[in-house]
Amino acid sequence: MPRIAVLADIHGNILALDAVLDDLVRRGGADLVVNLGDCVSGPLWPRETMERLQALDWPTVRGNHDRRVAFDPLEEMAPSDRFAHDRLEPSQREWLASIPVQAKPAPGILAFHARPDHDERYLTEVITEGRLARAPLATIVKRLGELDPAHSILLCGHSHRVELLRLPDGRVIFNPGSVGCPAYHDPDEPAHVSEQGSPHARYGMIEVGSGASADRFEAIAVSYDHQAAARRAGESGRPEWAYALSTGFMPH
Repeated sequence: MPRIAVLADIHGNILALDAVLDDLVRRGGADLVVNLGDCVSGPLWPRETMERLQALDWPTVRGNHDRRVAFDPLEEMAPSDRFAHDRLEPSQREWLASIPVQAKPAPGILAFHARPDHDERYLTEVITEGRLARAPLATIVKRLGELDPAHSILLCGHSHRVELLRLPDGRVIFNPGSVGCPAYHDPDEPAHVSEQGSPHARYGMIEVGSGASADRFEAIAVSYDHQAAARRAGESGRPEWAYALSTGFMPH
C-alpha cells in the first residue's frame, strides 16, 4: 500500500518544514511526497526554504503566492510576497514561475493548490461572519467542474484548514492544513481570517489501497520551535505573523 505524504502552504517556514521532514523519517518515510504550493511567501526564511525544496525535487503545484512572487509588479506586491521576492535569486523566482497549476503525482490522484482551474479561489470553504466555514456540498461539487472521474483523490491546500470530505460519487478531497502558517488575515473583500487553532506544523499522509482495501488518510500535527519562527516574524516587522505563529490564531 503506497504511502504518500502531502504538504501545503509552507510559506517560508523552514523550521516547520524540517520538523515535518524529521517526523516523516520517524514514521518510516513515504513513497512519494507532494507539495501543494505557497512555498516561500512570508517574513521568515524564503531563500533557505526554496533551497531545501529545490534539493528535494518533489512533485509540486503552484500556489497563488508562488505566482505572485514570480509575476506581480513590485509596486503591487503584498508585503509577504515582496519579502520573499527580494530574498530569492532570479533563478529561484523562475522556478516558482515554472510550477504547474495541476499535477498527477500518482494514479488516481489529482493535486492542485486551491481549485483545479484557479489557484486563489476556495474549493471547500465559504466566508461566514469573517471566518472560513465549510461550503455546501453542492457548491463544492459545482466548483470542481468537469474532472476526469479516474481521479478518485483530490489534494488541495490554500485555506490552511484541515479537511477530509467524501463526495457523493465517492471521490475524496483532502487538505492537510498548513505546514508553516497556522493563521492568516485576508483583507480582500469580504475580509476574513483562517485559524488552525494551534501553532503546530500540519501535513497529511495517505495510504492508497486497491481492490477491497480502503484508502487511509491521516492529518498530522507536529510540534516545532514555533517561538523561534515567531521571533523571526517579529524581527521582520510583522507582529501579526508573530502572533499567529505563536498561537495558531490571529490577533483580535
